[in-house]
Amino acid sequence: MDEPVELVTRRGTVLLRRAVAQDVADVVALLADDQLGARRDAVTGPAGLEPYLRAFEAIDADPAHLLLVAVGAEREVVATMQLSFLPGLARRGALRAQLEAVRVAAAHRSSGLGTAMVGWAVEEARRRSCALIQLTTDARRTDAHRFYERLGFTPSHVGMKLHL
Repeated sequence: MDEPVELVTRRGTVLLRRAVAQDVADVVALLADDQLGARRDAVTGPAGLEPYLRAFEAIDADPAHLLLVAVGAEREVVATMQLSFLPGLARRGALRAQLEAVRVAAAHRSSGLGTAMVGWAVEEARRRSCALIQLTTDARRTDAHRFYERLGFTPSHVGMKLHL
């Protein structure tokens, strides 16, 4: 994404743009603002932000990854998502897009912002000639499941993880 994009919601317009290092604390706060993230992404003090800043540098340096933020009228971060582009041999060498960490601030939920962001991500995946866009969502996030299904995503696979 070279230039910010305006997204229209029921509560007004927000600007979707690439995140910068100064946004990292706000992005982490969004990640921590739910029942699952509160345990794994709560940060105490500036030192707690260091691993996130290192991760941001790696994401920002790789053109296959976009860490995005939506900013409101006061230029405050109100939402975030990460979109990654994964080459593979499967599906005749298809490129796929991976959508991660979609979070909308509580005050902006049910405004259409999440729908607008995911819509932008789908169009960006099409623009880059991806064969599909995929995501994972925790089994306990039933509201998120309904949201993604409303947008046309289907629960086609079973995800598995091995924590290291």
